[in-house]
Amino acid sequence: MLEDLKNPRTTTGRRSGIIGRIGWVLARLIAAFLFISVVQVVIYKFVPVPITLTMLMDDHSITKDWTPLGDIDRDMVAAVISGEDGKFCQHNGFDQEAMMEAFRRNQKGGRIRGGSTISQQTAKNVFLWQGGGYFRKGLEAWYTVLIETIWGKRRIMEVYLNVAETGIGTYGVEAGAQRYYGKSARKLSPVEAARIAAVLPLPKEREVNGAGGFTRRHGNSIARQVRVVKNGALDACVYN
Repeated sequence: MLEDLKNPRTTTGRRSGIIGRIGWVLARLIAAFLFISVVQVVIYKFVPVPITLTMLMDDHSITKDWTPLGDIDRDMVAAVISGEDGKFCQHNGFDQEAMMEAFRRNQKGGRIRGGSTISQQTAKNVFLWQGGGYFRKGLEAWYTVLIETIWGKRRIMEVYLNVAETGIGTYGVEAGAQRYYGKSARKLSPVEAARIAAVLPLPKEREVNGAGGFTRRHGNSIARQVRVVKNGALDACVYN
């Protein structure tokens, strides 16, 4: 020990060795995460998502019913594009303009607003947990890039419509349609689809049936925009 103190090179070498081992472990962990995340995304390109962390952490009994996109009314797709992400078919997973606008509004105080796209919400809902934080947002960004690259827009929309929370303990638009209207998501009207889309940002606080105030106005606005989305081919990336 005394010799080590007398010889700075020995102490420096030990520190370098420890730092090197830590770096090696971190590199292995990062490589393992990258590999596992890619495998996850590839699997879910073909396999229905069986469960999510949000569902597991739900205090209520959950209802879900995976439904292929072909069995979901096109008005439902148009409604979520209108209500959640008008540039879904134009962006690569991130809407920079919406993010900056959300940042400016949040600086003014009041209710926190997000600028997340449908792609980002899908990445969060499927692979991560609810809540904020830079670490989770960083993971969300990585998974968003992966699903945009590997899944494509149609699969992203299909997964989103099956895992998004549409009410307390209710996940997916099929379960929501059955709960609120007693019918399949294949048979939703523009107004019904719009009302479901209107509650997506706050599914535990907003009501589909008997909605009033902002939720009702927002739903009516979405319903009016459904035809605009379809006529303007703003959902073309989902169906072409």
